[in-house]
Amino acid sequence: MDAASPLGIEVTVASEQPNTLSRLNPAGLITLDFADPEKSARRVVEFATEYPIDAVIPVDGQVVVVGASISAALGLRHNSVESAAAAQDKHCMRQRFKTAGVPSPRFTLCSLDEDRAALAARVSYPCVVKPLALAASQGVIRADDPPQFIRAVDRLEAILTREHSTPPDSDGCNDYGEKSHSKVPPPPAARQLLVEQVVNGPEVALEGMLTRGELRVLALFDKPDPMDGPFFEETIYVTPSRVAAAMQEQIAQCAGQAARALGLTDGPIHAELRLTTDGPSVIEVNARSIGGLCSRMLQFGTGMPLEELIIRHAIEGDFDIPQRQSQATGVMMIPTASAGRLTAIHGLAEAKAVSGIEEITVSAHLGQQLTPLPEGSRYLGFIFAQADTPESVESALRESHAQLEFVIEPKAERTRENSSA
Repeated sequence: MDAASPLGIEVTVASEQPNTLSRLNPAGLITLDFADPEKSARRVVEFATEYPIDAVIPVDGQVVVVGASISAALGLRHNSVESAAAAQDKHCMRQRFKTAGVPSPRFTLCSLDEDRAALAARVSYPCVVKPLALAASQGVIRADDPPQFIRAVDRLEAILTREHSTPPDSDGCNDYGEKSHSKVPPPPAARQLLVEQVVNGPEVALEGMLTRGELRVLALFDKPDPMDGPFFEETIYVTPSRVAAAMQEQIAQCAGQAARALGLTDGPIHAELRLTTDGPSVIEVNARSIGGLCSRMLQFGTGMPLEELIIRHAIEGDFDIPQRQSQATGVMMIPTASAGRLTAIHGLAEAKAVSGIEEITVSAHLGQQLTPLPEGSRYLGFIFAQADTPESVESALRESHAQLEFVIEPKAERTRENSSA
């Protein structure tokens, strides 16, 4: 919304929950059923007879299929509905990568209804257990032997059961601490899991833009913290990447090949890759831009934010994408260290005073019940840094984070007397 306003672009916000102001602003607010993309598309086609639409921009992973369906119905440039759906289903994504020869982990689709001991006996170790459709590494667990595998599958089943049987949290936040009311996919995905081989090597993230199938790399991020498990919480992103130029070229080619394998042709993508001794291996490709507030570290041309670039690209068919500003930048997604109620935050002033720190945004609020990975899926906030070199950015982020103390009161166990009462 902030990016659209200076451009003079009128925006209609579509959400799942009715807005109390919709009657006062009928052109600016519309309620859709994200679980039914075809129904949503019909609703928007009707809406567009009175309020014409020039572009549709999905702003998170839960609505890429809805966005593609609406664009198709309106005859706008878009990713196909099939490709958008493939990018949202980790198993379908793996199948397409395998068919197209995209380097990616070996995988097996399994059911939670299978005998756990028999399943543990037929998979290879080390492996990663993951759900088909959750985000932000929720439910993703490494297992190095059969006992760990059985525990991981039991834990994932509990996570999926909770996600599919309870309403959104009271604050309605998504995986990155932003407001959202999106629902996770219903069964049968809720009774399935993916088992993948562990891919060794550092991980990088690629932010890109597709135009008629051609990929333009917007930024390549190093993830300097090792992501070896047992859980896979993301923390620091730094750009420009310190990876050798030849490897960066291989990464771009691999990401482009993966996007083509999914059938994606237009709009932003966010890809995760591991750098193995044999070259890049694609972990996943999302048909969306980078999540949460992380886009704040990206500026293009004379200061264009990523969101403005995405809007211009969606509206202007031949938009000339400017280069990213060369200054080294980075973000740290503040991890949730333990479960419980957030009661205090100390050291914020000291953390902000660290040289190179541009901004600290705490998205968690006092009194909030926190859940770490793998059951949880959100961060406490974001630390942003800018400096002359990637090394200085990383150092500033680590020093700033060290100044912060989040006081988390463990959830009290109910006593037998309380239970009886």
